Amino acid sequence: MSKRRGRLQVVATPIGNMGDLSARARQTLESADVIAAEDTRHTLALLQTIGVSRPLISLHAHNESQRVPELLARLEAGEVVVLVSDAGTPLLSDPGFELVSRAAAAGFEVQSVPGPSAITAALAVAGLPTSRFCFEGFLAAREGERRAELARLAHEPRTLVFFEAPHRIAETLADLAAEFGRERQAVVARELTKAHETIYRGTLDQLAQRARGDGDFQRGEITLVVQGAPPATSSVDVQLLRRAVDLLLKELPPGRAAAVAAQLTGATRSEAYALATRGAGRDPPAEE
Repeated sequence: MSKRRGRLQVVATPIGNMGDLSARARQTLESADVIAAEDTRHTLALLQTIGVSRPLISLHAHNESQRVPELLARLEAGEVVVLVSDAGTPLLSDPGFELVSRAAAAGFEVQSVPGPSAITAALAVAGLPTSRFCFEGFLAAREGERRAELARLAHEPRTLVFFEAPHRIAETLADLAAEFGRERQAVVARELTKAHETIYRGTLDQLAQRARGDGDFQRGEITLVVQGAPPATSSVDVQLLRRAVDLLLKELPPGRAAAVAAQLTGATRSEAYALATRGAGRDPPAEE
Protein backbone atom coordinates (compact mmCIF):
# COMPACT_ATOMS: atom_id res chain seq x y z
CA MET A 1 0.00 0.00 0.00
CA SER A 2 1.49 3.37 -0.99
CA LYS A 3 1.62 6.01 1.70
CA ARG A 4 -0.71 8.98 1.42
CA ARG A 5 0.30 12.61 1.76
CA GLY A 6 -0.27 13.45 5.41
CA ARG A 7 1.98 12.33 8.26
CA LEU A 8 1.27 11.54 11.90
CA GLN A 9 4.20 11.94 14.28
CA VAL A 10 4.04 10.51 17.80
CA VAL A 11 6.34 12.58 20.00
CA ALA A 12 7.64 11.77 23.49
CA THR A 13 7.92 14.77 25.81
CA PRO A 14 9.70 15.23 29.17
CA ILE A 15 8.30 13.53 32.28
CA GLY A 16 9.76 16.23 34.51
CA ASN A 17 13.12 17.53 33.34
CA MET A 18 12.88 19.87 30.35
CA GLY A 19 16.46 19.01 29.43
CA ASP A 20 15.16 15.63 28.23
CA LEU A 21 13.32 17.14 25.26
CA SER A 22 15.35 16.03 22.25
CA ALA A 23 16.39 18.34 19.44
CA ARG A 24 14.37 16.17 17.05
CA ALA A 25 11.26 16.42 19.23
CA ARG A 26 11.58 20.20 19.31
CA GLN A 27 12.00 20.39 15.54
CA THR A 28 8.97 18.14 15.07
CA LEU A 29 6.82 20.34 17.31
CA GLU A 30 7.99 23.45 15.43
CA SER A 31 7.05 21.99 12.05
CA ALA A 32 3.62 20.61 13.00
CA ASP A 33 0.54 21.90 11.23
CA VAL A 34 -1.43 20.95 14.35
CA ILE A 35 -0.57 19.33 17.67
CA ALA A 36 -3.06 16.90 19.19
CA ALA A 37 -2.52 17.17 22.95
CA GLU A 38 -3.94 15.31 25.92
CA ASP A 39 -4.31 18.63 27.76
CA THR A 40 -3.84 21.73 25.60
CA ARG A 41 -3.05 23.88 28.65
CA HIS A 42 -0.20 21.60 29.66
CA THR A 43 1.20 21.43 26.13
CA LEU A 44 0.84 25.19 25.67
CA ALA A 45 3.06 25.69 28.73
CA LEU A 46 5.63 23.31 27.21
CA LEU A 47 5.58 25.16 23.89
CA GLN A 48 5.93 28.53 25.60
CA THR A 49 8.92 27.25 27.57
CA ILE A 50 10.75 26.27 24.36
CA GLY A 51 9.57 29.32 22.41
CA VAL A 52 7.31 27.50 19.93
CA SER A 53 3.81 28.53 18.84
CA ARG A 54 1.65 26.01 16.96
CA PRO A 55 -2.11 25.32 16.72
CA LEU A 56 -3.39 22.92 19.38
CA ILE A 57 -6.34 20.57 19.49
CA SER A 58 -7.36 18.46 22.48
CA LEU A 59 -7.32 14.68 22.22
CA HIS A 60 -7.96 12.80 25.44
CA ALA A 61 -9.67 9.67 26.72
CA HIS A 62 -13.14 11.24 26.62
CA ASN A 63 -13.09 12.80 23.15
CA GLU A 64 -10.68 10.73 21.03
CA SER A 65 -13.40 9.02 19.01
CA GLN A 66 -14.91 12.41 18.13
CA ARG A 67 -11.54 14.00 17.27
CA VAL A 68 -10.15 11.25 15.05
CA PRO A 69 -12.27 12.00 11.93
CA GLU A 70 -11.17 15.66 11.99
CA LEU A 71 -7.51 14.67 12.36
CA LEU A 72 -7.78 12.08 9.59
CA ALA A 73 -9.25 14.79 7.36
CA ARG A 74 -6.24 16.98 8.13
CA LEU A 75 -3.93 14.10 7.20
CA GLU A 76 -5.92 13.61 3.99
CA ALA A 77 -5.30 17.29 3.22
CA GLY A 78 -1.55 16.67 3.52
CA GLU A 79 -0.97 18.15 6.97
CA VAL A 80 1.57 17.03 9.55
CA VAL A 81 -0.24 16.08 12.76
CA VAL A 82 1.82 15.69 15.94
CA LEU A 83 0.48 13.64 18.85
CA VAL A 84 1.70 14.31 22.42
CA SER A 85 0.54 13.36 25.89
CA ASP A 86 0.98 15.39 29.07
CA ALA A 87 4.33 13.70 29.72
CA GLY A 88 6.34 10.80 28.36
CA THR A 89 5.46 8.62 25.40
CA PRO A 90 1.88 8.74 24.05
CA LEU A 91 -0.30 5.58 24.16
CA LEU A 92 1.48 4.16 27.26
CA SER A 93 -1.42 4.60 29.72
CA ASP A 94 -2.25 7.70 27.66
CA PRO A 95 -4.67 8.38 24.78
CA GLY A 96 -3.81 8.06 21.10
CA PHE A 97 -4.35 4.40 20.23
CA GLU A 98 -7.43 5.00 18.09
CA LEU A 99 -5.80 7.83 16.18
CA VAL A 100 -2.61 5.88 15.49
CA SER A 101 -4.39 2.66 14.50
CA ARG A 102 -6.87 4.39 12.20
CA ALA A 103 -4.20 6.59 10.59
CA ALA A 104 -2.04 3.54 9.90
CA ALA A 105 -5.01 1.58 8.54
CA ALA A 106 -5.86 4.48 6.23
CA GLY A 107 -2.36 4.37 4.73
CA PHE A 108 -0.87 7.49 6.28
CA GLU A 109 2.75 7.51 7.41
CA VAL A 110 3.07 7.19 11.19
CA GLN A 111 6.43 8.11 12.71
CA SER A 112 7.76 7.77 16.25
CA VAL A 113 9.91 10.49 17.76
CA PRO A 114 11.15 8.55 20.82
CA GLY A 115 12.17 9.96 24.14
CA PRO A 116 11.28 9.90 27.84
CA SER A 117 9.12 7.23 29.43
CA ALA A 118 8.62 6.59 33.14
CA ILE A 119 8.50 2.86 32.36
CA THR A 120 11.99 2.59 30.92
CA ALA A 121 13.39 5.20 33.31
CA ALA A 122 12.20 3.16 36.32
CA LEU A 123 13.48 -0.12 34.87
CA ALA A 124 16.87 1.45 34.22
CA VAL A 125 17.43 2.29 37.90
CA ALA A 126 15.50 -0.54 39.60
CA GLY A 127 18.29 -3.08 39.61
CA LEU A 128 15.79 -5.84 38.80
CA PRO A 129 15.89 -8.11 35.73
CA THR A 130 15.01 -6.28 32.52
CA SER A 131 15.57 -8.98 29.88
CA ARG A 132 11.83 -9.68 30.09
CA PHE A 133 9.22 -7.43 31.66
CA CYS A 134 5.55 -6.55 31.35
CA PHE A 135 3.78 -3.24 31.89
CA GLU A 136 0.42 -3.44 33.69
CA GLY A 137 -0.45 0.27 33.85
CA PHE A 138 -2.69 1.34 36.74
CA LEU A 139 -4.24 -1.30 38.98
CA ALA A 140 -7.92 -1.12 39.92
CA ALA A 141 -8.77 1.53 42.50
CA ARG A 142 -11.11 -0.76 44.47
CA GLU A 143 -9.39 -3.16 46.84
CA GLY A 144 -11.32 -6.28 45.84
CA GLU A 145 -10.70 -5.77 42.13
CA ARG A 146 -7.06 -4.87 42.79
CA ARG A 147 -6.48 -7.99 44.86
CA ALA A 148 -8.06 -10.12 42.12
CA GLU A 149 -5.75 -8.58 39.50
CA LEU A 150 -2.71 -9.19 41.69
CA ALA A 151 -3.74 -12.79 42.38
CA ARG A 152 -3.70 -13.41 38.64
CA LEU A 153 -0.21 -11.88 38.36
CA ALA A 154 1.32 -13.55 41.42
CA HIS A 155 3.09 -16.25 39.37
CA GLU A 156 4.17 -14.01 36.47
CA PRO A 157 7.93 -14.65 36.07
CA ARG A 158 8.70 -11.39 34.25
CA THR A 159 9.51 -8.16 36.07
CA LEU A 160 6.30 -6.17 36.51
CA VAL A 161 5.89 -2.42 36.06
CA PHE A 162 2.89 -0.48 37.37
CA PHE A 163 1.80 3.13 37.63
CA GLU A 164 0.07 4.06 40.88
CA ALA A 165 -1.61 7.11 42.36
CA PRO A 166 0.26 8.46 45.40
CA HIS A 167 -2.76 8.24 47.69
CA ARG A 168 -3.09 4.50 46.93
CA ILE A 169 0.56 3.41 47.00
CA ALA A 170 0.55 2.27 50.65
CA GLU A 171 -2.55 0.12 50.13
CA THR A 172 -1.22 -1.28 46.86
CA LEU A 173 2.09 -2.28 48.43
CA ALA A 174 0.26 -4.01 51.27
CA ASP A 175 -1.91 -5.88 48.75
CA LEU A 176 1.18 -6.85 46.74
CA ALA A 177 2.85 -8.22 49.86
CA ALA A 178 -0.25 -10.26 50.65
CA GLU A 179 -0.62 -11.69 47.14
CA PHE A 180 3.02 -11.97 46.00
CA GLY A 181 4.68 -12.70 49.33
CA ARG A 182 6.27 -10.29 51.80
CA GLU A 183 9.85 -10.98 50.65
CA ARG A 184 9.43 -10.20 46.95
CA GLN A 185 11.85 -7.42 45.94
CA ALA A 186 10.47 -4.17 44.53
CA VAL A 187 11.36 -0.56 43.77
CA VAL A 188 9.19 2.53 44.06
CA ALA A 189 10.40 5.33 41.76
CA ARG A 190 8.90 8.67 42.77
CA GLU A 191 9.02 11.91 40.78
CA LEU A 192 11.42 10.52 38.16
CA THR A 193 13.70 13.17 36.55
CA LYS A 194 12.25 15.90 38.80
CA ALA A 195 13.90 17.86 41.60
CA HIS A 196 12.56 15.53 44.30
CA GLU A 197 13.24 12.23 42.51
CA THR A 198 13.48 9.43 45.09
CA ILE A 199 14.10 5.72 44.62
CA TYR A 200 12.88 3.40 47.40
CA ARG A 201 14.19 -0.19 47.41
CA GLY A 202 13.36 -3.21 49.53
CA THR A 203 10.95 -6.07 49.96
CA LEU A 204 7.26 -5.48 49.42
CA ASP A 205 6.73 -5.69 53.17
CA GLN A 206 9.50 -3.17 53.90
CA LEU A 207 8.18 -0.76 51.29
CA ALA A 208 4.61 -1.09 52.57
CA GLN A 209 5.76 -0.22 56.09
CA ARG A 210 7.80 2.73 54.86
CA ALA A 211 4.91 4.03 52.78
CA ARG A 212 2.76 4.17 55.91
CA GLY A 213 5.37 6.09 57.91
CA ASP A 214 7.01 8.40 55.36
CA GLY A 215 4.89 11.38 54.33
CA ASP A 216 6.97 12.07 51.21
CA PHE A 217 6.44 8.51 49.98
CA GLN A 218 2.81 9.28 49.16
CA ARG A 219 3.50 12.39 47.07
CA GLY A 220 4.10 12.92 43.36
CA GLU A 221 4.03 10.59 40.39
CA ILE A 222 4.93 6.97 41.12
CA THR A 223 6.22 4.09 39.03
CA LEU A 224 6.41 0.71 40.77
CA VAL A 225 8.73 -2.10 39.64
CA VAL A 226 8.26 -5.58 41.15
CA GLN A 227 10.48 -8.62 40.78
CA GLY A 228 8.93 -11.52 38.87
CA ALA A 229 7.89 -14.73 40.56
CA PRO A 230 10.60 -17.35 41.21
CA PRO A 231 10.40 -20.69 39.38
CA ALA A 232 7.55 -22.81 40.67
CA THR A 233 8.56 -25.41 43.25
CA SER A 234 5.08 -26.25 44.51
CA SER A 235 4.45 -29.79 45.74
CA VAL A 236 0.73 -29.15 46.16
CA ASP A 237 -1.59 -31.97 45.12
CA VAL A 238 -3.33 -30.17 42.24
CA GLN A 239 -6.17 -32.66 42.06
CA LEU A 240 -6.85 -32.26 45.77
CA LEU A 241 -6.75 -28.48 45.44
CA ARG A 242 -9.13 -28.52 42.48
CA ARG A 243 -11.54 -30.82 44.33
CA ALA A 244 -11.47 -28.61 47.43
CA VAL A 245 -12.12 -25.49 45.37
CA ASP A 246 -14.99 -27.12 43.46
CA LEU A 247 -16.69 -28.21 46.67
CA LEU A 248 -16.21 -24.89 48.46
CA LEU A 249 -17.54 -22.88 45.51
CA LYS A 250 -20.92 -24.52 46.05
CA GLU A 251 -21.15 -22.79 49.43
CA LEU A 252 -18.83 -19.77 49.29
CA PRO A 253 -17.90 -16.88 46.99
CA PRO A 254 -14.60 -17.34 45.06
CA GLY A 255 -12.39 -15.28 47.36
CA ARG A 256 -13.46 -17.08 50.51
CA ALA A 257 -13.41 -20.47 48.78
CA ALA A 258 -9.84 -19.85 47.67
CA ALA A 259 -8.73 -18.83 51.16
CA VAL A 260 -10.20 -21.95 52.78
CA ALA A 261 -8.90 -24.26 50.05
CA ALA A 262 -5.40 -22.82 50.44
CA GLN A 263 -5.45 -23.50 54.19
CA LEU A 264 -6.68 -27.07 53.68
CA THR A 265 -4.20 -28.07 50.95
CA GLY A 266 -1.09 -25.98 51.64
CA ALA A 267 -1.43 -24.15 48.33
CA THR A 268 -0.96 -20.41 48.04
CA ARG A 269 -4.07 -18.26 48.01
CA SER A 270 -3.25 -17.10 44.48
CA GLU A 271 -3.08 -20.71 43.21
CA ALA A 272 -6.44 -21.46 44.77
CA TYR A 273 -7.95 -18.17 43.60
CA ALA A 274 -6.91 -18.86 39.99
CA LEU A 275 -8.87 -22.12 40.11
CA ALA A 276 -11.80 -20.50 41.93
CA THR A 277 -12.24 -17.72 39.39
CA ARG A 278 -12.12 -20.18 36.49
CA GLY A 279 -14.87 -22.21 38.08
CA ALA A 280 -16.87 -19.44 39.73
CA GLY A 281 -19.63 -19.40 37.12
CA ARG A 282 -20.47 -23.10 37.11
CA ASP A 283 -22.49 -23.56 40.30
CA PRO A 284 -23.96 -20.67 42.30
CA PRO A 285 -23.29 -20.56 46.04
CA ALA A 286 -25.96 -22.19 48.19
CA GLU A 287 -28.42 -19.79 49.73
CA GLU A 288 -28.01 -19.16 53.43
